Amino acid sequence: MGEGSWSTAGRRAGIAGAAIGVVAAGAAAGIALERATVGRGMRRRARLALDAASPFGTVRGTPGRTTSDDGTELYYEVEDVPEPPAGAKGRRRRFGRKAAGPLTVVFCHGYCLSQDAWHYQRLALRGLVRAVYWDQRSHGRSGRSQSPDVSIDLLGRDLKAVLDAAAPGDGPVVLVGHSMGGMTVMAFADQYPDLVDARVAGVALVGTSVGGLGQVNYGLPVAGVRAVRRFVPGVLKALGSQAELVERGRRATADLFGGLVKRYSFGAQDVDPAVARFAERLIESTPIDVVAEFYPAFGEHDKTEALEHFDGVPALVLVGDKDLVTPASHSEVMARLLPEAEHVVVPDAGHLVMLEHPEAVDAALTDLLTRAGATTLPVPDAL
Repeated sequence: MGEGSWSTAGRRAGIAGAAIGVVAAGAAAGIALERATVGRGMRRRARLALDAASPFGTVRGTPGRTTSDDGTELYYEVEDVPEPPAGAKGRRRRFGRKAAGPLTVVFCHGYCLSQDAWHYQRLALRGLVRAVYWDQRSHGRSGRSQSPDVSIDLLGRDLKAVLDAAAPGDGPVVLVGHSMGGMTVMAFADQYPDLVDARVAGVALVGTSVGGLGQVNYGLPVAGVRAVRRFVPGVLKALGSQAELVERGRRATADLFGGLVKRYSFGAQDVDPAVARFAERLIESTPIDVVAEFYPAFGEHDKTEALEHFDGVPALVLVGDKDLVTPASHSEVMARLLPEAEHVVVPDAGHLVMLEHPEAVDAALTDLLTRAGATTLPVPDAL
């Protein structure tokens, strides 16, 4: 293939790859990038400078690996709570109806992201509660899926494997899931209701859905939505078979890709450039064939009945009011199914609400953990 031919094919594949890749933050093609006001070279240098100075992805815990039931290797990290100094006075709060023992908060990330998407929450909770962060199969540092077909139920079994390895025993757990991670939590509950009853002391469902994702319009006009629903599955399959070409093209169209990510990840126009660039890095690090493998699972996702297993468990349902991927209406459905849950709608927030408005998410999670009895800070006997 000649240089001119590759350039044209690469650009086309890159544009398609960028549009499909942003499904990670859950969108599809069909927007136009605003006209740039600075040169491409300057924008590229700015991206490199943001990457070099970024603190994102640098917070690490104690690494561990486990294997799911199909042989896929799953990577996780544990943040333990330091033991109080010998002789220190204080008392630890007891947990509610769940089994006694150290409580563990398990964070499940979304599609085409990684455990690093919980950057701000990790910093906020570090040293306060025992926490586990893990990478979904084929994402982050986890191994590629060994199953030919990926389903949300399979991800629920992955979560079970992580719990068995990183939080064994009968200690209480709080499950936190964003987007696909929230669906993973629902699939876990659907398959292991006895474990939910015995161990789950709280659940947070952030920017996620129990189903009906095929009806989301992504902020597109009717014609655009129809085109996406008609062509995306086939386009994804084709792109997945040409992964190397697509990745080269996606890198060549970084400006378009960045615009798509910003559109579908955030609600505000003035999002921190470092945060926006970090979202790009997370999404662009997911190979296009992985995007293609996972996409069909969302059309099949329906876990409406699974939420009944969280009845009576302290719960949080949180969403950004400008989420175009899992709109606020989907969280309203979950809030109705969990009438005792705290329902939080964050103003001017998009799909990656935990990165865009971390203070709101941190506050809501802290409240949930308090209701779940998760505080492990020593409480002085007297002030």
